[in-house]
Amino acid sequence: MKRIAALVLVLVAALGLAGCATAPGQEGASVVGQWGGVPDGAPVLVFSGEGTVTGNDGCNTLTGSWKQANDVITLENMATTLMACEGVDTWLSRASTVKVHGMNLMVFDAQDKEIGVLAQEGTKN
Repeated sequence: MKRIAALVLVLVAALGLAGCATAPGQEGASVVGQWGGVPDGAPVLVFSGEGTVTGNDGCNTLTGSWKQANDVITLENMATTLMACEGVDTWLSRASTVKVHGMNLMVFDAQDKEIGVLAQEGTKN
C-alpha cells in the first residue's frame, strides 16, 4: 500500500513539475512543485498548476485543492486517510494555509499557528 502511495506521489510530482504554470491569480513566489518528502517517508506536499494538492504525512495520504491570494495559499476540501501509524507525527493533516518563504514552505493550522516547515524539493532546510 505504501509503495502505491509513493508511486502516486512521484507521478503527481512529475506532472506538477512538468508544467511550470501557476494557478490563475497567483502573485509572488510559486507554490507549484514538491515541498518536503526528503528523506523518503518524510512529510510532503505536491502542488499542481491546476489547483490540486496531494501529500503524505509519513503515514496518511492527503488530497484537496488550493487557492492563492497574495502570499497566502489556502488549502481547501482537504481529505486524508485515517491509518494509525505508531510513532508518526501527523501534524501535516492539520494544515490550513501555507506561505512560500524563500526555499521553504511555512505550514499553518486553522488558528494561523505555524505547525511546520517543508523545504522545496532539491534543497536542504
